[in-house]
Amino acid sequence: QVQLVESGGGLVQPGGSLRLSCVVSGKIFSINDMGWYRQAPGKQRELVAIISSGGSTNYADSVKGRFTISRDNAKKTVYLHMNSLKSEDTAVYYCNADGKVNMTSVFSSWGQGTQVGVSS
Repeated sequence: QVQLVESGGGLVQPGGSLRLSCVVSGKIFSINDMGWYRQAPGKQRELVAIISSGGSTNYADSVKGRFTISRDNAKKTVYLHMNSLKSEDTAVYYCNADGKVNMTSVFSSWGQGTQVGVSS
């Protein structure tokens, strides 16, 4: 069973910074894409940033230039560095990872979410 555990959320003032972490555990053969999504109250979950196993990244337009996604494959961990935070970044942030548990079986798993609040 593959598990993802996020950490690093909290409450910050506008213009502040946070770093989110997500550790993947379980019997894993390989991890492909790792990503961060967020869901604000009353809104649908949306992609924030995604990083491939090779390090290619893609960002939502709303966070480009402010957020940076990175990963440490040896630690099976993905990070989201968030700078210049705005009130509209307030949401529950979810980690997602997909890959293989063996040569024939794939997985796509979500973390439980971590709350990020931006307010003065």
